[in-house]
Amino acid sequence: MNAIFFRSAASILSVAALAIVFSGQSAQAETAEFTPVTAPIVESEVLTSASPLMPQPTEDEVQETTLDTDTNPVVAQVDVTPGRTTRSGPSYIGVAGNIGLGGDTTLSEGAFTVISKIGLTNNLSVRPAALIGDDALFLIPLTVDFPSQGVEEVPFGIAPYIGGGVAISTGRDNTVGALISGGVDVPISPQLTATAGVNVGFIDETEVGLLIGIGYTFAGF
Repeated sequence: MNAIFFRSAASILSVAALAIVFSGQSAQAETAEFTPVTAPIVESEVLTSASPLMPQPTEDEVQETTLDTDTNPVVAQVDVTPGRTTRSGPSYIGVAGNIGLGGDTTLSEGAFTVISKIGLTNNLSVRPAALIGDDALFLIPLTVDFPSQGVEEVPFGIAPYIGGGVAISTGRDNTVGALISGGVDVPISPQLTATAGVNVGFIDETEVGLLIGIGYTFAGF
């Protein structure tokens, strides 16, 4: 009987041991299965400016702005006032004598001359002149005027100019040629300006004339 009792007890102990083993493995499986997963921490970007919250222009608005800029360029304005004073002095009209230095037209002969200076901008003038001799000759140069420069030996300033234009001869051929003109204006009083200049015309051939005269100044048209 004791042997039967011990065999029964051993069987019960074996079954209990197996139960304990299986229950431990089950607990480990459940523990592994339900282990909580920690999500990675992502640092959020803190906005330090209000610009991302502002409404951004659409593509159509950008194109319209570009078109407005292209179709409305800034144009520099030039103040053209005929008869104005330039940096070389006031405009004038006067008379002069021409001394010819070679050629076939009146520019190369001694002639009475009507001269003028008509200021256009601060540094540009047109200086029409009419030489009256055997045939009339018209000079129309556009000149760049330079500021008056004082001369130590004399109590007045000298204002040089240089430019070019056309020479129109009313002789038998009615010839038109190129013209180079340069000289100086010398203000001698508020109403009077002395002037001297050299004109080189390319008409039938190269011709040179020296003008010396005086002009009466005026303020404008």
